[in-house]
Amino acid sequence: MLIKKTKSLCPTCGRVLDADIVEEEGKVWLVRTCPEHGVYRGLYWSDAEMYRRFEDFECIGEGVSNPQKTGSPAGCPNNCGVCENHRSTTLLANIDLTNRCNLNCDFCFANAQACGYVYEPTFDQIVGMLSMLREEKPVPAPAVQFSGGEPTMRDDLPELIRKAKELGMSQVQVATNGIRLAQDPEYVKQLKEAGLSTVYLHFDGVSRETNSKIASDQRAIENCAAIGLGVVLVPTVIKGRNDHEVGAIVKYAAERIKVIRGVNFQPVAFTGAASEDDVRNERITIPELAERIEEQTDGVIKKDYFYPVPCVVPISELVEAYTGKPQITFTTHQHCGAATYVFVTDEGMVPINKMVDVDAFFESVEKMTAKLAKGGSLNKYMTLVEGVKDLYYSTRKAEQKNTGEFMKLIGKALIMQNFEALREFHWNALFIGTMHFMDKYNYDLCRVQRCCIHYATPDGRLIPFCTYNSGPVYREQVWKAFAEPRTEE
Repeated sequence: MLIKKTKSLCPTCGRVLDADIVEEEGKVWLVRTCPEHGVYRGLYWSDAEMYRRFEDFECIGEGVSNPQKTGSPAGCPNNCGVCENHRSTTLLANIDLTNRCNLNCDFCFANAQACGYVYEPTFDQIVGMLSMLREEKPVPAPAVQFSGGEPTMRDDLPELIRKAKELGMSQVQVATNGIRLAQDPEYVKQLKEAGLSTVYLHFDGVSRETNSKIASDQRAIENCAAIGLGVVLVPTVIKGRNDHEVGAIVKYAAERIKVIRGVNFQPVAFTGAASEDDVRNERITIPELAERIEEQTDGVIKKDYFYPVPCVVPISELVEAYTGKPQITFTTHQHCGAATYVFVTDEGMVPINKMVDVDAFFESVEKMTAKLAKGGSLNKYMTLVEGVKDLYYSTRKAEQKNTGEFMKLIGKALIMQNFEALREFHWNALFIGTMHFMDKYNYDLCRVQRCCIHYATPDGRLIPFCTYNSGPVYREQVWKAFAEPRTEE
């Protein structure tokens, strides 16, 4: 059954093709026909019912009002960079600091060791990229992630973090394998003092079989805990390799809630020399991952508790209606990712869905936004007061005693504009999310045009994550354009 039409790529030659998203036997497939290489069916989502539930949250944004590029006459993803055709602003910007790395993971997006050259933009070039991000309109990019390669191989990383904070980035994180953080507690302290918000730690499992650097990871986490630097675990999930440990990873994080803020699972994207057998045997989709988490947490974190990223758009719209100021809006494609929160209490993990009727909560927020549109400062205040009362109704069926405390935090944020109160929420809660980045086998151009994770490049472009790392792979073009010959170290 046809669900919708889109455009995709031929996985063999990369040609842009008309494609159908279809439902067959409870699964969702991406089907296209190349005149040279024939029909290709790629698994899009393994659960059609969950696909349709997420589809209800679709929210198409306005995009960047001052894009750095003009759309190519040949159409997406040719000559890619965020242009007037792109529908989302930058929520998180990646900046590759280097392609050097002290590991050689077989599933790495960057595959840095195989390049034969060094890509390492200068300090000034990186400052230029940061400045471009802060000049983005209608809302400057609020967050940057320094990535690579392995960004801790640059000696000036603390200075770059400090500069990002000076330019107004509220969130600065580093995507790292954690090896240097494990070896050098003083270096971890330097990063925190420079303004680092979060360590985005590559962490594939809780055993040596799934994570050969588990001992190093534990030391890195301990060093971060010693100085209060938050960590997010980032497992690359590969079916048959480590998907049997996703529940154990969540439990590992919950046991270390004072330092670990979240787990962001990344189902493997086949960006290298993968065969079709690899794709068939090792592909894991968001619904399958959610099923594994439910099974392996003994039903505590249910598959139905996960919501798509744009579910929080009503909150941004409410704050914008109240303040009159443009807000960052999470208008990414509804099938790019999913997330939920659990509170870690003395009784164990308590999903937010047991504290709040999430659907009723968002409905109440949408009602408040509609009323605020009528204007008037008194009306604004009264609308929020009434709205917070309405929000309390969304907790009537709550099963947990600390629901009231959670709602007080929401009330402080909405009525008193005390958004610092929400820090308590993030401190006591564990974020559990997943982003399934695309590869040439499941490439959907609608997702590319809605991407909100962008790479900044030395030539002044913003490039969506899934064209930077897959499909046309603009990363290779950027790195080669600014490369130096590799020398032995």
